[in-house]
Amino acid sequence: MPRLPLFFARRYLFSRKSHSVINIISGVSAFSVAVPVMAMVVLLSVFNGFEGLIKTMYRSFDPDLAIMPARGQVFATDSVPRDELLRIDGVREVSYSLDGNALLEYRGHQFFGMIRGVDSLYAEVVPVDSMTVEGQYRLRFGDMPEAFVGQGVASALGVRTGLSSPITVYVPRRGRVSPLLPYSFYRQQPVFPSGVFALEAEIDGEYVFVPLDFAQRLFDYSGRASTAAVRLADGASAARAKEAVAECLGNDFRVLTRYEQKESFYRIMTYEKWGIYFIILLVLLVASFSLIGSLAMLIIDKRKDIRTLMTLGADVPLLRKIFVSEGMMVYLLGAAGGLVLGLALALGQQHFGWLKLSGQTFLLDAYPVEVHAADLVWITLTFVVMSYLISSLTVRAMIPRREIKMEQYTVFTALCHPAESDHIALRIAAVNPHKSGFIIIQLVQRRLVSIKMK
Repeated sequence: MPRLPLFFARRYLFSRKSHSVINIISGVSAFSVAVPVMAMVVLLSVFNGFEGLIKTMYRSFDPDLAIMPARGQVFATDSVPRDELLRIDGVREVSYSLDGNALLEYRGHQFFGMIRGVDSLYAEVVPVDSMTVEGQYRLRFGDMPEAFVGQGVASALGVRTGLSSPITVYVPRRGRVSPLLPYSFYRQQPVFPSGVFALEAEIDGEYVFVPLDFAQRLFDYSGRASTAAVRLADGASAARAKEAVAECLGNDFRVLTRYEQKESFYRIMTYEKWGIYFIILLVLLVASFSLIGSLAMLIIDKRKDIRTLMTLGADVPLLRKIFVSEGMMVYLLGAAGGLVLGLALALGQQHFGWLKLSGQTFLLDAYPVEVHAADLVWITLTFVVMSYLISSLTVRAMIPRREIKMEQYTVFTALCHPAESDHIALRIAAVNPHKSGFIIIQLVQRRLVSIKMK
């Protein structure tokens, strides 16, 4: 019996008979479903590409694990036992850094930025040297400190790495200062730029990397740091390493994974992705009205077939399954076409880069695209459920149970004529024997009545 609804649905959908209007409307319905499906696949893939690009970019700036003080802004570097952390399974390297706000001055130009002092192991923990766009990543030339400047900061100050002019860094002094000497409010240190890096506007428009001892003298935080950056081995679990590091350090420190360091940002990206999904889903719901119309017209056109099937013993669930299968076939054919076309466009952009990015905002010249199998599975399940719900609700509205019972009675009384009674009885008995007994008895009674009247 499960194959019977599909058999009728397939015959109705691919019939060569002259039901051109209904077939055209069904084709339009399939096309109206295919377009949103294609758009959903392409947009989600593009969003995945940008998400992957941003995560890759932040891997060059954020460590695998960040250790910060639970109270205050800085901690003594010797309070974080580096040797003990290196013995933890999965921990590859540990580096210290110190952040602070400062006023930067270069050849008469001034800019407020963030100074990050890092030690000599920092580039092994966080690959900041991979962001270099001018000069080189170098924080010391002999005994002279140097700065690795963000592209936004360099543009605001007019910094050129080939020139011998230093960047003067000003920070407020802590403690008592003389109001008669305005310059006594600030501590200043010169540093020469060695290179320029570019990542994204919020980072390279704010940060300047300098040696850790330079930042400690500048901010008057001798032997202190604001963050201990931890690099994990390839394939190591960040959650397990975080738990082990937190247990080693105790309650005086907070340990954050890369996701937790930018938790609000990643959460917003997730919300945006699902927002795109539901917006396209609403578009698809609007496009589904054409399917409702075509399915309703098909049911009206097949009223004679419905009466014939009822004569043969078909019940309401069977009739509904036939037309639900019809609607699902139209819907899923359109969805499959849109899925294949969207997948082809996404993979084409991924491999060939047809659409180019304008400007120098991103590190890539073409729109990044990533096709995730989980997204395709989720899209497929969504459209299977939608096709069933839309088809089922439409069929239930067009073929109500009460109406079918009335039609069955009408068909029964109309067809029970002596000339056709035997033929009908045999057809009903052959198709649905458990329903044929009562009908045959009625036919025999009518035949006897007709004989008596004669």
